[in-house]
Amino acid sequence: MLIREMTEKLELQNLSKFATLCINTKGRVDEEMKCEMRTEYQRDRDRILHSKAFRRLKHKTQVFISPEGDHYRTRLTHTLEVSQIARTMARALRLNEDLAEAIALGHDLGHTPFGHAGEEILDRIHPGGFRHNVQSLRVVEKLENGRGLNLTYEVRDGILKHTGKEIAETLEGRIVKMSDRIAYINHDIDDAIRGKVIDQSDIPKECLDVLGLDHKNRINNMIKDIIKNSEAQSEVIMSPEVQYATDKLRKFMFDRVYIGSKAKDEEKKAQNIIKELYIYFNNNPLELPEDAKSRLNFEETNKVVCDYIAGMTDRYAIKKFRDLFLPSAWQLD
Repeated sequence: MLIREMTEKLELQNLSKFATLCINTKGRVDEEMKCEMRTEYQRDRDRILHSKAFRRLKHKTQVFISPEGDHYRTRLTHTLEVSQIARTMARALRLNEDLAEAIALGHDLGHTPFGHAGEEILDRIHPGGFRHNVQSLRVVEKLENGRGLNLTYEVRDGILKHTGKEIAETLEGRIVKMSDRIAYINHDIDDAIRGKVIDQSDIPKECLDVLGLDHKNRINNMIKDIIKNSEAQSEVIMSPEVQYATDKLRKFMFDRVYIGSKAKDEEKKAQNIIKELYIYFNNNPLELPEDAKSRLNFEETNKVVCDYIAGMTDRYAIKKFRDLFLPSAWQLD
C-alpha cells in the first residue's frame, strides 16, 4: 500500500463525519496523476508554500505601512498565524487539517502592497473593482508560474470565500474564515499597542471581561469557545456571548486603528504610488515585464496592469515609483 493510500485510510478511520476527506475531493481543473506519498490537499499546501506569491508576502504590509521596528506583523506572519489557528481547530474538531492549512496559506496570496490601503485604491480605480480574495483565487488559478497551481476545488473554494458574505462549502474553509478574523483582531491590537496607537486601557472592558486581558488569553478563549460549540456539529460557530464580544472588539479596531488612526496617515501617499503606477503602465503597457506583456495578446491591458501591481511588494512598488517619477539626483543619499 502506498503512503498516500495509508494516509487516506487513516482519514477514513479517524476524521469526523463532517470532515472533507481527500478521497472525496471534486478534483482539479486539469487531471493529474496522484502522488505516491502525499494526499491531494498536502500537494496543494506544498504548491502554495513553494510559490513566488507566497514568498512575496514577507514584504507586504499587514496594517501599519513602513513601521519602525522588526516585530510588527507582515502579510506573511499574519498568514502563518492564521494557519496555526486553523490547524489547531481542525485537529481538535477532527476535520481535515491539511485542507485547512492549504486554504490558510493561500488565502492572502492576491493581497496588494500597502495592505487594505492598496486594495481600496485599486478597487476605486480599476474597472470592475478589486477584491483581494478574488485576486488570491486568480493567482492560484492563472498567474503563478504563468499557468496557476491547478489546486483542488475545495482549496480554491476556501480561498475565495475566506472573507465577505459567501460561505465556504467545507467546514475547513469556514474554520479558516474564523481563524483569519481571530488572528488579525488580536495581532493588530498587539501591534497597535506596540506602536502607541492605542493603550490597553482603551480596549472595551466588556470585551476584555469575556475574551481575556491579554493577547494570549484572547486567542485561546476564542479558539476554545469555537471548539466547544462546534464539536460534532455540521457548522463552525462561536457562542453568542463570545461572538458579540468579538464583533465589538472588531468594531473598536475599525474605529480606532483601521480608519481613525494617526498611524494610517501614510496611506494616502501609498495609495498615490499605486494610482500613479496604474495610470503609467496602462498608458505604457510595453514597459511591463516580459511575463506580463505576453498576456496582453489575450487579456485587457488594465487587467494585466492590475495583476502586476497587486503582485508587487511594498518596497518594489516604492522602487518602481522612484524609478519612474523621481529625478535620479534625488536618490543620491
